[in-house]
Amino acid sequence: MTPPLLEQGLPTAHRWIAAERTSDVGITQAVADPVFDPAGKAWWIAMLASLPFVLWLIGSIVWLFYRGIGIWGINSTVVWGVAIANYVWWIGVGNAGTLISAMLLLTRQKWRSSINRFAEAMTLFAVTIAGLMPIVHLGRPLYAYWLAPYPNTMALWPQWRSALVWDFWAIVSYLLFSILFWYVSLIPDLATMRDRSRTRAGQLLYGAFALGWRGSARHWHGLQTLHTTMAALGVPLVCSVHSIVGLDFAASLMPGWQESIFPPYFVVGAMYSGFAMVIVLALAIRWGLNLQAIITPAHFEVMGRILLMASIVMGYSYASEWFFGWYGGKHSDRGLVAFEFTGTYAPLFWALLACNVVLPQALWFPGVRWSLPALFTIAIAINIGMWLERILIIWNTLSHDYMPALWRTFHFTFWDWSFLIAPLGLFAFLFLIFVRVVPAVSMFDMRDLAHREGAA
Repeated sequence: MTPPLLEQGLPTAHRWIAAERTSDVGITQAVADPVFDPAGKAWWIAMLASLPFVLWLIGSIVWLFYRGIGIWGINSTVVWGVAIANYVWWIGVGNAGTLISAMLLLTRQKWRSSINRFAEAMTLFAVTIAGLMPIVHLGRPLYAYWLAPYPNTMALWPQWRSALVWDFWAIVSYLLFSILFWYVSLIPDLATMRDRSRTRAGQLLYGAFALGWRGSARHWHGLQTLHTTMAALGVPLVCSVHSIVGLDFAASLMPGWQESIFPPYFVVGAMYSGFAMVIVLALAIRWGLNLQAIITPAHFEVMGRILLMASIVMGYSYASEWFFGWYGGKHSDRGLVAFEFTGTYAPLFWALLACNVVLPQALWFPGVRWSLPALFTIAIAINIGMWLERILIIWNTLSHDYMPALWRTFHFTFWDWSFLIAPLGLFAFLFLIFVRVVPAVSMFDMRDLAHREGAA
């Protein structure tokens, strides 16, 4: 794809929205009509394709509760497996949505207007799926509520030194904040949907959730103040949540895990996989809802730059782990580094490096950043690589710890594949429902952007 005028250094008035959609009516029609119009054939095909995966996940959970966690490939040494890797991966994808929206709002990045709504929805669905994973991994999931400090007569309180308790509070606090942050920015659009709804039921439903929004100056001032304040609170919250996930490993004494770099390393990894997922979703929404005028190639180009930056940071993080493992001089740490490159999971480790570090270097070239098929391929590779990173953090250390007599390898079972693949279908199912219920793009943000670009 040939870079447009802005890439050639020439001025352009409409970088983030096509000129034919700069009017308020044009933006409203482009975003609201896909919700009110009957669902197309592509949506029904996608829904029917995702539904079997939802049933597959439900059946897998039922069977797991019936037979126990022994149906997985875990053993007496590798006591963590796909469920915990999925938890870290999904919470990373979920963290990125709010981080993207809040950070870009605080830094006044105009291009956030086209992606913030569905990026935040991605957060809600991903964090929900992530929260299921530790629960199904519990030996007695019916007692998961013991993680919460509730009044009781047996003086039973959580063990605050347990990483599981840290995760519980991280997920609950982040999910509640993400719901409020997403909902606050949705209120003006709900009022627009209320006014444009063609049915009485739609008017009542959208009107109830719009909370009496009238678009007065007082309402706009209160909304913008609250939204900016929440964004300022959201950035440190997101960083703390995934830092806690990193501390699940770093707080242990296992070789390769007691690394001080883990908290920032996990935060950058979450942003990395999250931006890659946003690119995939943006391409799907752009095509499925005919939003080519709202989500332009310039959005993908700037997200490609962020992926390139994150890939460099990830490469530095990997290299620092290897260096300090060697420099520390401990036999267990050096042996672990050697096991990563030459051991049982070495092919997966080399694939990880190719997906997360080597392949994204193509983004140095402008032609790659402006090519949507190339960006889609790189984004999918990054998400695969980031999942491999999560599972290999677990497998490499637990399979090769201090005692050679306890070295074991992990072997996939059908149920491991089930908990890896089926949640993707649930995520797609929830996202398909989302785009048919509320606007996938923020109308009021796009109107503001159109006025600013028109004035420019």
